[in-house]
Amino acid sequence: MTELAVDLPEDSWDAAIKLLQDAPDATLVCHVAPDGDALGSMLALARVLRAQGTTVTCTWGDERWAVPPSYAWLPDIDTVGPPSTVAAAPAVMVVLDTASRERLGVLGSLPDRAAALIVMDHHAHNSGLDGVQLVDPAAAATAVVVEALLRRMQVEIDPVTATLLYVGLVTDTGSFQHSVTTPAVHAVAARLLTDGVRPDVVAQQLWGSRPFGFQPALAAALSRVRLEADAVGGRGLVWTWMTQEDLTEAGVGLDDLESVIDVVRSAREADVAVVLKPDVDGSYRVSTRSRGGTDVGAACVALGGGGHRLAAGFTSRDDVETTMAALRTALTGAPAPGP
Repeated sequence: MTELAVDLPEDSWDAAIKLLQDAPDATLVCHVAPDGDALGSMLALARVLRAQGTTVTCTWGDERWAVPPSYAWLPDIDTVGPPSTVAAAPAVMVVLDTASRERLGVLGSLPDRAAALIVMDHHAHNSGLDGVQLVDPAAAATAVVVEALLRRMQVEIDPVTATLLYVGLVTDTGSFQHSVTTPAVHAVAARLLTDGVRPDVVAQQLWGSRPFGFQPALAAALSRVRLEADAVGGRGLVWTWMTQEDLTEAGVGLDDLESVIDVVRSAREADVAVVLKPDVDGSYRVSTRSRGGTDVGAACVALGGGGHRLAAGFTSRDDVETTMAALRTALTGAPAPGP
């Protein structure tokens, strides 16, 4: 077998494969406000399970459920339904890209009613879910874990399935720019390209196409940007916020603003970058990034969120200044990321 980029006990792989091969139905759930890794991993696994005859339900637990517009192009995205479509007691439930009940939103209690539970994830800051654990914090993305599972199942990975996995891989590696990018990660990408992925098409969809309104919205965010060179233990903090008026005037939604953080984080004087984006219920979705000196995942977990060592987020119902005060405290106490 090709060497895979995931190191987990053999009995965990065997248990998961048996459950998935024997189950008449499976419910696949990723975290609220899903990103490319959550969606790509879920849809890729669903596609393979349906091919073997399993009845599959895919969803996530947002109360105001909607497919993120920037991922509406994903293959099979039309097979995903709102959380109300899930069975009351699934034969098998697979949780992807999180192991936190809080990040399952309105479906947080569903794992207790499932006959069997599988958790597939790569986050180090996890708790709250039992079942078969396919969790490798050293994996670059949940898509890497799913790819390893499918290879072990010896199923065909067609170009569509490969594209979904590749979306997860490039999303969580920052298009192979993050420190989690290893030779093994590039080997996964090579296998997926061999399976039929068009990297140029994926890149154009993910990063090369935005509504015009993104530009005035970005300008509004940059007009408020602040640099605190002495914050976060002297490592530096750059941050900004946006208002609901910004989004309304620009004609964009929260999903269109994911890459604002990539512009803000380019300030070389700051290790940590933060963007506060307003939700319609008055809360803020807070995105954080680290250049490597701060574990923003640990800080966001402390504030009720989650994510990776170098990229994480949380939701705040406080105002901007109160939110930032709490985040500064959490960031100052956060450890430096490991290797």
